[in-house]
Amino acid sequence: MTDSDRIPQVLVVDDEPNIRELVQVALKFHGCAVTTAVSGRDALRQAETARPDLIVLDVMMPDMDGFEVCRRLRAAGNEVPVIFLTARDTSSDTVTGLALGGDDYVTKPFSVESLVARVRAVLRRASRAGGSSGAGPLRAADLELDEDRWTVHRGGTPVELSPTEFRLLAYLMRHQGRVLTRAQILENVWGWDYAGESQIVETYVSYLRRKLDPLGPPLIHTQRGVGYSLRPGRQDQADGPV
Repeated sequence: MTDSDRIPQVLVVDDEPNIRELVQVALKFHGCAVTTAVSGRDALRQAETARPDLIVLDVMMPDMDGFEVCRRLRAAGNEVPVIFLTARDTSSDTVTGLALGGDDYVTKPFSVESLVARVRAVLRRASRAGGSSGAGPLRAADLELDEDRWTVHRGGTPVELSPTEFRLLAYLMRHQGRVLTRAQILENVWGWDYAGESQIVETYVSYLRRKLDPLGPPLIHTQRGVGYSLRPGRQDQADGPV
């Protein structure tokens, strides 16, 4: 399932037995080692003891919802990739889940093929992020991003970013000066091959701007109707808001 020979370990968390079994069988068939949990508290215990490579996490559970599980994982410094699985299909829930540090969001009812594709994409990203880039820090004006040390500085000031914010900024910096479409960003940062969730891109661009712009001139610019580019210099008057 990933580029390496190691079998990825996936924790599937859902209080519905039929969903747990369906996802477990599908992921095992596609080369994952799968363990399951039936509650949020059980998920936290297993995330700590088993250290999975990825968690497929139901949002609506009776003891503790998936958002709170993810919040506690991140607060404890656990950056395991999380794919939320839920029957709630609203953009606000999507943004909430991803803002908490989730990596993707799949709504019920879902196709097994779609879920497996999302799991593949997140595992590939995590595998790439876990390796050394060997290319040195990325730089744009006074902004520096070091993928090996997972650090960002602007004008010498450390900037704290979530894993998703870090991946987005790294992608923009690797292609600085180019206008990147929302579809390109979704595919390369989130691993999605469609442009139906462009609001997520806009949301995360706004997160980056809030953290970077107070430290210097704007670096991320909007090309109306197209996408975004990272480039030093004054923001064009033709640029619009996120």
